[in-house]
Amino acid sequence: MINPVIWFEIYVQDMPRAKAFYESVFQLKLERLDDTEMEMWAFPMEMERVGAGGALVKMEGVLSGKNSTLVYFSCEDCAVEAAEAARNGGFVSREKTSIGQYGFMALVVDTEGNMIGLHSLK
Repeated sequence: MINPVIWFEIYVQDMPRAKAFYESVFQLKLERLDDTEMEMWAFPMEMERVGAGGALVKMEGVLSGKNSTLVYFSCEDCAVEAAEAARNGGFVSREKTSIGQYGFMALVVDTEGNMIGLHSLK
């Protein structure tokens, strides 16, 4: 069986603010997806590799910050990205915490009110 998750979307209200937050926290560039009815900025992805691609999405009638799905981003050391989240307008909901043999996790809230998870092995 392959990994079941293939895509994620993080809904936002203020795209420039949300885009700046994610690009700064994860030190990457989002790419505009032009052939959609809504405004979408995708995270870097390679279709042939394992793992889920995803995008920030601004869609009429869909609010940010009220969902019940938690997306975890892979990090070298999740404490670094948690600190970057706080420096870039978000806040840390749960500091880096051991999850035993599975490594470490932290929870942060982005500029749009969405909670995201950070995971690292060290």
